[in-house]
Amino acid sequence: MALAGTLALSACGAANESGASGGGGGGGADTQQLSGDLVGAGASSQQAAMEAWQAGFQGEYPDVDFSYDPVGSGGGREQFIAGATDFAGSDAALDDEELTAAQERCSGGEVFELPNYVSPIAVIFNLEGVDELDLQPATIAGIFTGAIANWNDPAIAADNPDATLPDQAITPVHRGDDSGTTDNFTDYLFQTAGDVWTAEPDGVWPLPGGEAANGTSGVVGVVESTAGAVTYADASRAGDLGVVSVGVGSEFVAPSAEAAAAVVENSPAVEGRGEYDFAIEVNRQTEGSGEYPIVLVSYHIGCIQYDDQAAADNVKAFMSYVISEDGQQTAADNAGNAPISESLREQAQTAVEAITAG
Repeated sequence: MALAGTLALSACGAANESGASGGGGGGGADTQQLSGDLVGAGASSQQAAMEAWQAGFQGEYPDVDFSYDPVGSGGGREQFIAGATDFAGSDAALDDEELTAAQERCSGGEVFELPNYVSPIAVIFNLEGVDELDLQPATIAGIFTGAIANWNDPAIAADNPDATLPDQAITPVHRGDDSGTTDNFTDYLFQTAGDVWTAEPDGVWPLPGGEAANGTSGVVGVVESTAGAVTYADASRAGDLGVVSVGVGSEFVAPSAEAAAAVVENSPAVEGRGEYDFAIEVNRQTEGSGEYPIVLVSYHIGCIQYDDQAAADNVKAFMSYVISEDGQQTAADNAGNAPISESLREQAQTAVEAITAG
C-alpha cells in the first residue's frame, strides 16, 4: 500500500444514497454535476483509507479530479494554511497558532477538524522467533531514548517472564519528517512515562540517535529489513512484524480497532474550539480495561466557508461520504482502522451540512 509521491485519486462522489444527499453542494448545487479539482495533502497514515474511499467514491463523481499527497501531517497542515489545498489530513489537531492562521485562510471564518480516521499506533519490531511482547510504558520510553539498548535487557525480561529474549542490539527507528504519528507517540510517552521520557510532545522527533525514515512506509520498511529494529506506526501497517501489547492498569492491551475506539469514546474534546471543530484530547493515562492509549486520531481539516463554490461543493460531497457508515466501513475493511462512533458521525454531519461558499 506504500505509495510514492502523490496518491492520485481520480475520483469523487458519494457511493451511496445517504452520502450523496448529505454531500449536496453548498448553495444548492446539484451534486451529480460536480467537477473541477479537489486537492488534499497530509497524513501518510491515511493512505490505505484514502484508497478505500477512492474506490467507494469513484462511481458518483467521475468528473472531479481528486488528488491526495501523503506528504505527512505537518506538510499537510502547512499546505492547507497556505491555500495550496482544499483540505488537510493530519494525525494531530491544529495548535493555537495554526488554528489562527487556518481561520484567516478560511475567509476569516471557521475551520472544521473532523476525527474521521481512528486507529491504534502499534509498537512494531523485527526479532527472530518473537512475535509478541508485553511492555510497560517506561520500558517503551527507555527503548526509544536509548537507555534500553538490548532485547534481553532486564526491564524487557521483567515485562515478559516467559519469553526467550535474544542477546541482540535494539535499533530504534523514528520518523524523520514532521509527523502527527510522532506527535501522538511522544505525547503518550510524555504522559505515561514522564520520569524516563522528559521531552515535550512534538511532531518532529525530539531526541538524537536512532535511525530515521520519512513516512509510515519508510519506517516500516527499515524495520522489515533490519533485524532487531523497532518503530511506531499505524497498526494497519504492521504486517508480519512483531507487535507490542502495552501496559494499561493491571493488564497488557494489544492494539486493535476496538481498543482504540474504546479510549476515544472516553476522551474529552479540546476546549476553546469553534462550533465545528471536534478535536479530541486523547486519554493517554487511561486505566480502563480493554482501552489502548497509543491511539492515532487523524483529522480532516478544512473550511466551513470557501471562496470558491466548486471547492465547497467538492469538499462537502467528499466529507459526507467519508463519515457515512459505508465510507467508514470501506476504510476499515482496507486499513484496519476503527469506524467512528455514531456520536462522532452526528457531530461531523453538523459541520458537513454547514460547508458553503461566499
